[in-house]
Amino acid sequence: MAQLAMLIDVTRCMGCRACQVACKEWNELRAKTTRNWGSYENPPDLSPNTWTRIRFMESGEKGTVPWQFFKEQCLHCTDAPCVKVCPTAALKNNPLGFVSFERDLCNGCGYCAEFCPFGVPRMEIINTLTGEAKASKCHLCQDRVTNGYEPACIWACPAEALSFGDRETMIAKGQERVARLQAGASRKFPDANLYGVDVLGGLGAMYVLPEKPDKYRPAKPNTFGLPANPESAFTLATAWQSILQPLGELVIGAGIVGVAINWIMTRRQVNQQEAQHGD
Repeated sequence: MAQLAMLIDVTRCMGCRACQVACKEWNELRAKTTRNWGSYENPPDLSPNTWTRIRFMESGEKGTVPWQFFKEQCLHCTDAPCVKVCPTAALKNNPLGFVSFERDLCNGCGYCAEFCPFGVPRMEIINTLTGEAKASKCHLCQDRVTNGYEPACIWACPAEALSFGDRETMIAKGQERVARLQAGASRKFPDANLYGVDVLGGLGAMYVLPEKPDKYRPAKPNTFGLPANPESAFTLATAWQSILQPLGELVIGAGIVGVAINWIMTRRQVNQQEAQHGD
């Protein structure tokens, strides 16, 4: 079965946010009440009900203020740390090339949010008394893709900044676009690159970037971004799965301890999200 992938061309995105609207409409996600915080970005970050958003990036250049619009979402790693550490198999690598998510199986442990190198999963408290929570993230419209349709955000993009199809075809398309940017007739982008071909075994969502990846680091702590060494998260996740989890099963009262740890980690994630955005 051929793997599918999404290609996000940052140089074509015009910041219309049609992808954000399409994602909310298709997945029936609630709108978030926000406030004016000095940016055109809205909402300010991913959340349990915002699975994709556009980051507005300004930079002063020769008296002008050029914009870059950067789509944030789950990048669907092949070697996915979240899949490694999920104790209930709520997260799985689908053969089609995306990381699926079954909310009903999620026990709210928060491990996926802790180990994701891109800062994607968001935790939502369901019961404040017991600490019961659920994770949320983009699942690449798994109900559409598994039935032969493209994700809703792809369908909605009017600028052809988003493409979807056979992964090898997307890689070739991305490499061709990078070559054109580097050779640009009117403006050259010597640092243009295709991000994600080999990162964490290969990403199911890759970027055509006009600048080096370090330009797209997390804007603030605990927010989405492209880290310097994402592979280290998979190494840690593998250690967690192969060493720490089996040892935990030998501890007397491991069930109670596990519940307590899950509650603490979930609350930590939620507190970080609330502190970040003043919710």
